[in-house]
Amino acid sequence: MTGSSKYTVRNQDTGKEFQLESRPGTVGPDVVDIRNLFTGQGLFTYDPGFGSTAGCESKITYIDGDAGVLMYRGYPVEQLAGHSSFIEVAYLLLYGELPNKAQLAEFDRTIRMHTMLNESVLRFFDGFHYDAHPMAMVAGVVGSMAAFYHDTTNIADARHRDIFAHRIIAKIPTIAAAAYKHSLGQPFIYPRNDLNYCSNLLHMFYAVPAERYDVDPLAAEALDLLFILHADHEQNCSTSTVRLAGSSGANPYSAISAGIAALWGPAHGGANEAVLDMLEEIGDVKHIPKYLARAKDKNDSFRLMGFGHRVYKNYDPRASIIRETCHKVLTRMGGNQPLFELALRLEEIALKDEYFVEKKLYPNVDFYSGIIYRALGIPKSMFTVMFAIARTVGWCAHWREMITDPDGRIGRPRQLYTGATRRDYVAIEKRG
Repeated sequence: MTGSSKYTVRNQDTGKEFQLESRPGTVGPDVVDIRNLFTGQGLFTYDPGFGSTAGCESKITYIDGDAGVLMYRGYPVEQLAGHSSFIEVAYLLLYGELPNKAQLAEFDRTIRMHTMLNESVLRFFDGFHYDAHPMAMVAGVVGSMAAFYHDTTNIADARHRDIFAHRIIAKIPTIAAAAYKHSLGQPFIYPRNDLNYCSNLLHMFYAVPAERYDVDPLAAEALDLLFILHADHEQNCSTSTVRLAGSSGANPYSAISAGIAALWGPAHGGANEAVLDMLEEIGDVKHIPKYLARAKDKNDSFRLMGFGHRVYKNYDPRASIIRETCHKVLTRMGGNQPLFELALRLEEIALKDEYFVEKKLYPNVDFYSGIIYRALGIPKSMFTVMFAIARTVGWCAHWREMITDPDGRIGRPRQLYTGATRRDYVAIEKRG
């Protein structure tokens, strides 16, 4: 961490100068503190999409897109993916340090013991249409949880904040599985405390009362790895939404529900679904050259989905981690399905194509996650729900950090107004 610097800004029309001071982070770019820019100079900054604006200070996740670096609380994600579990990563994100054996055992036990849903919550699903999108159901049910747990939503109480985080992390797989079962018209399957987080989720997805279901350990392992890689990703759209909604002091369940709604957008959480749509459009390995040519044509609307990333200008570190697991899953579960053969061939060709290599359009995590979900039997309509289960941990960590930030304020972005200037009302009979 380096010291702060001062920057002199000069208005070329008036010659007036003023100073702005930077603030350093432990790693990554410094930020320029502009909090007094309006009160001191009568100016706002203009940054559509907030691509160059730090809206908060955070100690949770660090990304270096140029170098392909992703760290949770300082730990490289590849180390966590290789040695940790999703539950251990959840503890790390929430509390800032890796747990010891006793802490991890207690945290794991707490999560397992909070997976049940109130029966009245389960009955909510009967009110949804049979073809309701699972994300709509999940967002609605999560938002309703404040009506059931209002006695433990005092955001100023550290114990209540813990209870909330444990409760939502434990129950979001049960809610997701209930949405899936509702879409199939099958009976809900209750959670089992003897199963780990991902095995329990798969059991609730695929078990039926009429027969025994044994979870494939490789499927649970692949899901656990995907959840680690999707647990947090800094100040993305949905995380910023959770922070913004929570900054008003709203109950945390409504803030998480807002994050789920933001994640539902195709530009955010729907990318892995778009990968499957693209593969189905290509249809056959023999069509790959034609579609690669279309992807290179600026005048063609076709885009190669699952390649490149807004943040990562190098290989997405999550993609390199999940690639091997993806191939394992396809070998075990993919069989001879043409779609998977097509995906592997497309990956192979694109990684060798000069155009994509030069522009650093490498496969990203969405390319592999969609293929894995498909191999596990999860339908496209549930892809974003799976994303939401994993990201709930990151949302909780950011919400907790935001709530306890002494400099925290209600979010209130400003604007560049380009509408009409002051006008006087004209009576209707006098209007042309």
